Amino acid sequence: MIVKEVLNESILTLADARELLKDLVAAMKQPGGEEWEEEEEVRYEQRKALEHTTKFARLSVEDSRALMSELLNLEKMNERIAVQIVNLMPGSKNEVRAIYAKENFTLTEDDIEAILDCVARYR
Repeated sequence: MIVKEVLNESILTLADARELLKDLVAAMKQPGGEEWEEEEEVRYEQRKALEHTTKFARLSVEDSRALMSELLNLEKMNERIAVQIVNLMPGSKNEVRAIYAKENFTLTEDDIEAILDCVARYR
């Protein structure tokens, strides 16, 4: 795939990516679509990305955004880690610790419990 220019860049949850890919595929399949005139079929990479997001996204877009906003209100949380938590939906303390393994700080037991409580509400 040849990229001419990056218009914007953002971190997405699997649910958000799935919705974007579904919209993209739907637009490409419509005959005479203005923005996709030169592309007539869905590329291999797009099909595989859609399959992956459909298979592994555990939440709906609304639920993933709600969980993201809850997680971002917690201490020691940034957007990148919140997206990983939403995508992985950790169920144990060790899974949360693994997500935070590369960070320069450690979590207290209360921090881990707060994260697991947020995740448990959306399981």
